[in-house]
Amino acid sequence: MAILVLAGLISFAQLLSPEQFLGYPVGTRYTPHYRIVLYFQHVAQQVPGQVKLEQYGSSTEGRPLLLATITSPENLANIEQVRMNNLRLANVAKDKQVPVETAPVIIWLSYNVHGNETSSSEAAMLTLYELANPANQRFRDWLKNTVVLIDPCLNPDGRDRYVNWYTSVIGNRINLQPHAREHREPWPGGRTNHYNFDLNRDWAWQSQAESRARVKKYNQWLPQVHVDFHEQGFNEPYYFAPAAEPYHEVITKWQREFQNTVGKNNARHFDENGWLYFTKQRFDLFYPSYGDTYPIYSGSIGMTFEQGGIRSGLGILNEDGDTLTLRDRVMHHFTTGISTVEVTSLNAAKLVHEFRNYFNNAINKPAGEFKSWLVKNDSTDRIARLKQLLNQNEIDWSYANAGNLQGLNFFNGKQESFKAEPGDLVINANQPKGNLIKVLFERKSKLSDSATYDITAWSIPFAYGLKTYGMANFSPANSNSLPEAPQKTLSENAYAYAIKWDGLNSAKFLSGLLQAGVRVRYSEQPFITGSEHFDKGTLLVTKTSNEGRPLLEAVESVAKRTGTTVYSLSSGFVDKGFDFGSDRVRIINAPKVALLYGENVSSLGMGEIWHFFDQQLGYPITIISANDFLQGGMSHYNVLILADGNYDFLGKKDANDELKGWVRRGGKIIAIENAVAQMAKADWGIKLRRDEDKKDESGKTDYSVLKKYENRERDELVTSMPGSIFKLELDNTHPLGFGYPEFYYTLKQDPNIYEFMDDGGWNVGIIKKDNYVSGFAGSTVKEKLKDGLLIGTQNFGRGQVVYFADNPIFRSFWENGKLLLSNAVFLVGQ
Repeated sequence: MAILVLAGLISFAQLLSPEQFLGYPVGTRYTPHYRIVLYFQHVAQQVPGQVKLEQYGSSTEGRPLLLATITSPENLANIEQVRMNNLRLANVAKDKQVPVETAPVIIWLSYNVHGNETSSSEAAMLTLYELANPANQRFRDWLKNTVVLIDPCLNPDGRDRYVNWYTSVIGNRINLQPHAREHREPWPGGRTNHYNFDLNRDWAWQSQAESRARVKKYNQWLPQVHVDFHEQGFNEPYYFAPAAEPYHEVITKWQREFQNTVGKNNARHFDENGWLYFTKQRFDLFYPSYGDTYPIYSGSIGMTFEQGGIRSGLGILNEDGDTLTLRDRVMHHFTTGISTVEVTSLNAAKLVHEFRNYFNNAINKPAGEFKSWLVKNDSTDRIARLKQLLNQNEIDWSYANAGNLQGLNFFNGKQESFKAEPGDLVINANQPKGNLIKVLFERKSKLSDSATYDITAWSIPFAYGLKTYGMANFSPANSNSLPEAPQKTLSENAYAYAIKWDGLNSAKFLSGLLQAGVRVRYSEQPFITGSEHFDKGTLLVTKTSNEGRPLLEAVESVAKRTGTTVYSLSSGFVDKGFDFGSDRVRIINAPKVALLYGENVSSLGMGEIWHFFDQQLGYPITIISANDFLQGGMSHYNVLILADGNYDFLGKKDANDELKGWVRRGGKIIAIENAVAQMAKADWGIKLRRDEDKKDESGKTDYSVLKKYENRERDELVTSMPGSIFKLELDNTHPLGFGYPEFYYTLKQDPNIYEFMDDGGWNVGIIKKDNYVSGFAGSTVKEKLKDGLLIGTQNFGRGQVVYFADNPIFRSFWENGKLLLSNAVFLVGQ
């Protein structure tokens, strides 16, 4: 016994506080990520009986992503059994063993998902130390029935971007004035990750390396409680649960109640310190890809805590005349973190019990009108990408048994009889992730309050462009494997190789061949040769223009890498359509693509395009400033992409004229979202459609202009468009529409709609009356969005302008728009 006591004292003596380890009190300067890592490693080394540290992944720039497990020595010695038992409680474990409900509760604390919301990673070190400190008996008692998981920094690349910049501009004294340089972070800021993605909106979609690694680890634990630590504007006080309405309808009564329990415990500690806070405002629980909603749709009590502090640096003067320091922000986050561990431990048994009920109900009484969904296999790579998304979220799916079924057609909103065929996917709702499935697939979301924080529509069938049926009964399913299709053997003596243009893999294949120096053509019209039908946009690789190249080797290599099916054709003479020497078969010249960046350009929009080219399309793109492009750079490129943003040069006649001259000489502009609106104002040819002034000729006084001050936010909702789905009619005879049916679903986030193009332009994607599908749209905006252009092209001399009023690759989860953008880059104007 004496030996054990002595060992504990030695361990305590060796465990350093963050201040002792770093050499400064936490919150008096910024800690670079590598030193946070070193401190977590130090604690794990010094208290190995209570703390386990693992690296679960790496950021895009190679920084480690860490997860620390802190609990009692007894729990840590059996931590794998604790984790597996928790998965049995969730009906996820494959071993089918009966779970033990008298088990520790698990709480996961996530810090610094937005890199420039920096106080939380500093607070993570204090939280780790206090939980691991053997001298703190109260905390040790909590850990007897609680396992605490700490991720100290979800976005180390963004954090270091901010911290390194701030450290480079701070002087010997902090400047409290909000307009000082140290409070004016340069573009793109540290909020986002390497590719300028907002990781807090990527939990479900997992487009980024950090998200994929984290969600994989999260699903290996499925904690009962999850807290995501953030910062908001520095003039705001602290926000914590309970959340604001709307709550999604699948959120249970218990999940609502415990949010309130946590909020009251946090409030008790803040009241003791006299700190300001607010609850039940602004931050709702609806959009499924946040750090609070994704856990809550996965059985947890998911919560966001927001400390005022963005742009604050080490200290700033807020609008109340109070000084807000980094130390203040750290202590607030530390307090709510410890408070949540406390209240979780005090309610451990109830949390575990309700967690078990949640997953039992998910399987036995799944929520929603549909018990299963059938997704039609359209024989494109869209179905493969959907399967990948389902697998990443650990959603069970299988292939359908052939037969006749009935269900609601998502595309037209009607009940129909249909036939299930080999390759169709079935997703049944009676599984652990049943609530998440309902949320991701729901055709129309039910909003308890229209004042939402994010987009209100994201339905997977529309995002992927895959015909889906919602069925009232569970669907008999087959296995999740199909017999492998026989591999096509390519002939070395083929006249041409053909590749159907029907998905992102087709664009990847084209990207690979162009970079290998292979000349590629495409067919403007469908054709039939033998028994095979090839649609518009089909790629053709002929020996003509490729003499002297090992063509078969190049085609096979790129096809294997991109998962593309290639057909060997023995002749350029077709049975129906245009022969390969026709002027309806065009050569594709490899585009030289530039993407503008800089102040007033949306870093998110620019990052989505950069990531698409770099990580998905695999095609080179040059990121260049507007100034460098206009002053000599334009001669090196023939495609210019303008992401969402406000471009100063579009408001200057000389710059506009210069850019128009570049387009007339053969350049191509691809403009997205607000860039289109700016071009409309700059007299490029496209015109914003404006509502005619409506005059009341009755002579009566219009009392509708009289509004109550307290309703000012709600009165603005009639003009709100937070993200809703609309159906467009698509001209798929135009190269911009190749690979699509005669319709396309767009995610609309603003009220902009444009007049139809006349001579010299093509109306490729138009919206007519009654084409609203899903999501909240204010009454005046909804009325306005009809009979106008949203996707179009304009001839400009020898060049082209392509207009996308909406972002076709929004957050990289709007999968169905990726071929549209590829069409704009590779096919339009060739």
